Amino acid sequence: MTEPSTSPRHDALAWVAGSDAPEKSSLNLGFLPLTDAASLIVAATQGFAQPFGLTLNLHRQNSWSGLRDKLIGGELDAAHGLYGLIYAVHLGIGGSRAVDMAVLMGLAQNGQSINLSTPLKAAGVTDPEALRNSVRQSGARLTLAHTFPTGTHALWLYYWLAANGIHPLQDVRTLVLPPSQMVAYLQAGRIDGFCAGEPWGAQAIAEGVGFTLATSQSIWPDHPEKVLGCTRAFVEQYPNTARALVMAVLEASRFIDQSQENRRSTAQLIAGSEYLNAPLAAIESRFLGSYQDGLGNAWNDQHPLRFFADGAANMPYLSDGLWFMTQLRRWGLLRQDPDYQLVASQVQQIELYRQAAGALGITVPESPLRSATLMDGKTWDGSDPAAYARSFPLHAMADQAVAAAL
Repeated sequence: MTEPSTSPRHDALAWVAGSDAPEKSSLNLGFLPLTDAASLIVAATQGFAQPFGLTLNLHRQNSWSGLRDKLIGGELDAAHGLYGLIYAVHLGIGGSRAVDMAVLMGLAQNGQSINLSTPLKAAGVTDPEALRNSVRQSGARLTLAHTFPTGTHALWLYYWLAANGIHPLQDVRTLVLPPSQMVAYLQAGRIDGFCAGEPWGAQAIAEGVGFTLATSQSIWPDHPEKVLGCTRAFVEQYPNTARALVMAVLEASRFIDQSQENRRSTAQLIAGSEYLNAPLAAIESRFLGSYQDGLGNAWNDQHPLRFFADGAANMPYLSDGLWFMTQLRRWGLLRQDPDYQLVASQVQQIELYRQAAGALGITVPESPLRSATLMDGKTWDGSDPAAYARSFPLHAMADQAVAAAL
């Protein structure tokens, strides 16, 4: 059961007047050239920010590490970000100093993919069992790329491999690459596969250099993906601005998901050279939920990339933040259990989101926790993160408590 957290306010312009006026009206927003940056691009360029007293200046970044550094250094006010990246910065892992961070809202769910090379396809490595056999029999370990050490793509790749009996830190090599370089590296034979956001999986198929072995939504249907992230200092210094920004992006998200025609026009917009700089054909099909895997299979995905879904894609669920910390712990990126609940409650800006969504008449779930069953049959509900992190047969934790539990 969900209900609006407050009565809808139809006088959105009231937010830009008096004490509710944004403290800072011109914002610099970072993004990487990925289809799930669409709501930021639409908000900035299609008139969704101005009613809330904002001007949004988009700054395309080449890598997640570069985006991270500019975000915590203050060159960017907020950004299209990886869930795990925001938490890694907050916790001081993954190559940066600890900086208090904030997740303002979710930007998207679903829509990532694990892709392998055409030489592996020619060798018959086209399903999990064949990949597992190849990994165990090959003299040289396969090299699989992802986009950031603590990012979502690393964690989807690790989860999928481990669920299929392949240890991601022992049985294969992993490499970090910007998403836009994945196809070129695959074509050059420098990697055997990759996990990244679209349009790069579709582009690998279009160029005849790869195929899609799994989608991220097959790992976790309607999983959390990119977020609108910023420093906690930004929220504390500019609370009205942060709320207005969430409202603008929510309106853009609602517009994208409103119709297939809106999705088509959005795909055309983001294909531009200043945004994704990618062929529309590679963007549009999966943006519309229509998949081909390069193996002769085609389907309309039941859990496609989505930006709004009546607000379900945007709620900064406490349990979503908790889950990413369990996986950072599982793979040894966190050496000790954090205070899971405390950290998530600090990062997830649930009350700010409730205010913004409620003012727009968008339903807000009553509970900050949600439940899901992932591909390996494990159910996640956020109730015991430490035990969940320890419950996997494949992991990279070395403490005695884990050894005793397995």
